[in-house]
Amino acid sequence: MTISQALLVGISGAAIGGMLVRPFRSREWVWTLGGAVALVAGGLLPVDAALAAIVRGADVYAFLIGIMALAELARHQRLFAWAADRLLRAGRGSRGRLFLLVYGAGALVTVVLSNDTTAVVLTPAVYAALARTKTDPLPYLFACAFVANAASFVLPISNPANLVVFGHALPMLRPWIATFGFPALAAVLLTYATLRIAYARTLATSYAFDGDAVALTRSQRRAAFVIAGATLGLIVAATLGVNVGYAAIGLAALAIAATALDDVRAARFVGRHLAWHVVPLVAGLFVIVVALDRAGALELARAALLHAQSAGSVWGTLFLGGAVTLASTLFNNLPVALAGGFALQTLHASAHLSAATLVAVDLGPNLSITGSLATVLWLIAIRRDGLEVTAWQFFRLGLAVVAPALAASLLLLR
Repeated sequence: MTISQALLVGISGAAIGGMLVRPFRSREWVWTLGGAVALVAGGLLPVDAALAAIVRGADVYAFLIGIMALAELARHQRLFAWAADRLLRAGRGSRGRLFLLVYGAGALVTVVLSNDTTAVVLTPAVYAALARTKTDPLPYLFACAFVANAASFVLPISNPANLVVFGHALPMLRPWIATFGFPALAAVLLTYATLRIAYARTLATSYAFDGDAVALTRSQRRAAFVIAGATLGLIVAATLGVNVGYAAIGLAALAIAATALDDVRAARFVGRHLAWHVVPLVAGLFVIVVALDRAGALELARAALLHAQSAGSVWGTLFLGGAVTLASTLFNNLPVALAGGFALQTLHASAHLSAATLVAVDLGPNLSITGSLATVLWLIAIRRDGLEVTAWQFFRLGLAVVAPALAASLLLLR
């Protein structure tokens, strides 16, 4: 390895490590964008290559902004607070029934508004609702965290990582369902079953709650219909093969404009609370992965793909899934998705290997508290409410969750 290659790998590793560890409470995007700038400034990556990498992620940025805007709009209209209150009342005092309802709500939100929305918006709403009871919130918060990844390959729009792995070759909705329908169902059901068994004793008891029901105004109900229409439009766009990134940002803009007719503060709220920093975070990662690829550091990913392809369908699929899961556990699934996407495209890998890579990228992060951006955001959200979950605590539960769900999902791929 030359000095330049060593510097490139060192800068890239420091950037990804800083993103995960966040020393001195720094923001994640500072590290990835700073690493990208350092690579260009140090002459390790040409300016035109860096700009091309940034442009390559345009549809991913658009999707992230659009889906997060819809989520923030729903939060501003108190739709998640209303939903959490309805779940609490529908549980009718049974903690087990409430757990099922929360898990189902998390799956639904993940499917239509992405796993990040479940982590950032649904989780605090569930916690606020549970604060009205004497119920231990952790089983329900873990349900939100794990289903956010387990249900994230039900639809192409359920996880931004799906766009990263497939890029412009994202399958249309019908072939997507044909490929991932049964694996996703298995992942969701097995994850629920594992969590239900793990918390069987806690969930066998009852709870009591008081307080007035959360009610929606007429304008908030209209906003709910607008947001539902926008998410339905996004699913239709995926069905027709329209670029879901640009569709998401366009539909979000229409939803905000329509809601602003009743609530002029809606656009200002979304603009103020939208996590804009996710764009430079992902853009920096695109640049870093391109730099690593030019330095030959992604040969390991290509070698894993080639080994999986030569090993045969079953063993090759399981090997690839395990390798991607381990990489996501160590490095976070977003850079792994980028690296995997690059490797898949340059090798012209089979559709089956592409599908196996995506399943592991989406589901594998349930093994680690830093495995996915959604889980990191979930951790930040619960810490904001004064709750602490250790990496070992998450890993111990995640190991039981991931093993059966991942194996079943990979074996059900067709």
